[in-house]
Amino acid sequence: AVFAILAAAYYWLPKWTGHMYNERLAQTHFWLSTIFVNVLFFPQHFLGLAGMPRRIPDYSVQFADWNMISSIGGFGFGIAQLLFVYLLYKCIRGGQEAEARAWEGAEGLEWEVPSPAPHHTFETPPVVR
Repeated sequence: AVFAILAAAYYWLPKWTGHMYNERLAQTHFWLSTIFVNVLFFPQHFLGLAGMPRRIPDYSVQFADWNMISSIGGFGFGIAQLLFVYLLYKCIRGGQEAEARAWEGAEGLEWEVPSPAPHHTFETPPVVR
């Protein structure tokens, strides 16, 4: 669900702010997030196979190593989100101006208006084809 929310934010960010974001930074954010999410969750599969129960406040020493690796993945994922916040800040503060159709193949009424969309976008109902 988190990746779907991030994908939606990246898709709509030019329309919301009127500026394009740095795609290289966005790709770096994606790959760091993907790697750290895997470092976060794969050890939990191994812990479950080893017999560690879920939702417990404390665990046996035998599970410490995998839990440490999982914790590193969680912290890494959190730090990777700081890159997203920075990217969001840079996009809001300025950058290359976004066109009305920021993405190739963008169809629909929302992509016919300038970015960011002005208030009272359609004074009269538009004709939809």
